[in-house]
Order: sequence, then structure tokens, then C-alpha cells
Amino acid sequence: MSARTARIVGAAHLAGVTALGALAGAPPAAAQPPAPGCPDVQVVFARGTGEPPGFGGVGQSFVDAVRAQAAPRSVDVYPVNYPASADFNNRIQFAQTVIDGIRDAADKIEATAATCPDTQIVLGGYSQGAAVAGFVTAAEIPPGIPAEYRHYIPDPMPTEMADHVAAVVLFGKPSARWLQDVGAPPIEIGPAYADKTLDLCADGDTICNGAPVGGPNFAHASYPFTGLTNEGAAYAVARLAAAPGSAGVAGSSEDAEQPAPWAERAPAG
Repeated sequence: MSARTARIVGAAHLAGVTALGALAGAPPAAAQPPAPGCPDVQVVFARGTGEPPGFGGVGQSFVDAVRAQAAPRSVDVYPVNYPASADFNNRIQFAQTVIDGIRDAADKIEATAATCPDTQIVLGGYSQGAAVAGFVTAAEIPPGIPAEYRHYIPDPMPTEMADHVAAVVLFGKPSARWLQDVGAPPIEIGPAYADKTLDLCADGDTICNGAPVGGPNFAHASYPFTGLTNEGAAYAVARLAAAPGSAGVAGSSEDAEQPAPWAERAPAG
């Protein structure tokens, strides 16, 4: 072997040993950062029966209040894409519209958790949309569902999705009595979400107060005018992590000294 060849082989060997040593001692690759543009907060809200596509009146009031109270956090909002059908006489069609809402809301939550794992999700709904949001949290498919309809219903979300949902806020959720009267299963909030769910029913709202099935009354539309959408937003924001760059917690010390208006309410169920 010539001197020149020996030098080349030696250099190659040294380079290979050095590279292997570097790989062996290198720290594991860092996790990929969230996708650019991920919001601090993602609101997913399902509108009420018969409202046009979007958030509806109660939903828009809630979304506006969350944006205002969550500042300086960035807030993205998503209106659940479903028909919100008012055809209660056609129970199959009514069930299908709720199922469509459950599937779309769950898909949005799972997609957000996958692409923006640090984003905190606030799930909400009003009236029929509150039923949709409540069913989204379910740990299992209601046992009363006939077997022939089982394949139409999406599976519950993976349990770990609850780690990405900071709060669930429901306005005017149909009561167990109301749902029973229309042949629908009761809404059972999943155990992983029960401690982070606020179920608001306005005084006199016959959709959620246990009255027999019937059409909505004025109280059912009163949530934006009675401060309940602001209360729901405050509940959600209090459960968010501190704003980026903030040394404090989500609420101020002054707020912490005051009893929250929802503190005496019955837990969601």
C-alpha cells in the first residue's frame, strides 16, 4: 500500500469512528414543534336547532366573550358543520343530524390535537348543539341504541383527547325528560370531562329544566341577555393555562378571592 493510499484509508477510518461516536453520544431528536399558526385556544361550538350555519346567536355571544376574556391568547373558532335539523317528527332524520354533528366536532378536536398539541380546546353547544357537544364527550355509545343503527354512530373519541380539552360549556342542553319524550338516549358526560363541564340552564327554560317535550320558550333564547354566555366564557377561560409569556395563572388573585358564579351549580351529567 502506498503512503498516499494509507493516508486516505486512515483518514476514512478516523472519520467513520468519529461519526459513530457522535451518533452514539448524540441526544435524541427533539419533538417536532407545533405547526405554525397554531392558536393558543380553539373553540369548537355547535349551534342550536334551526339556526343558520355558523355559531348562532348564543354561540356568537359565547365566542365573543371567550375572545375578550382570553386575551392576550390567540383564539380560533370553529362552528360545527351539521344541519341542526328542526324536523323532530322524523326521528331518523333528527338522529342523523345529531350524529353528523358529533362526528364533525370529534373530527375537529382530534385534528387539532394532532396538528396543534399545545392548543387548548373549548367545546361548547347550545340546545341541540349542547346535545351534540355532550355526546361528543361520551365514554361509550348509549346502550339504548338499537343494534341495527350501531354502525352509523361514530366511536367515542380516544380517552387522551380529554387532555386537550380545557373546558366544555353547554347552554340549554335538552333534559333527560325532554330526550326521553322524543325517543332519544340521555346525555352522559364522559368521566374524563365531568370535572371540566359547565351545564347552564336559564330560569324557566323548558328545554333543559325537566319539563315535558315542547317547543322553546323565550327563556331558551335568553342566554346572551342574562349574562350566562359571559359566565360560560369565564368558566372556560379560568381553566386555560396562563397566556404565553405570562408569569401568572389564568385568573387574577382578585378573581380567586371571589366565589365563581358556577361554584354552587350542580355538576354536569
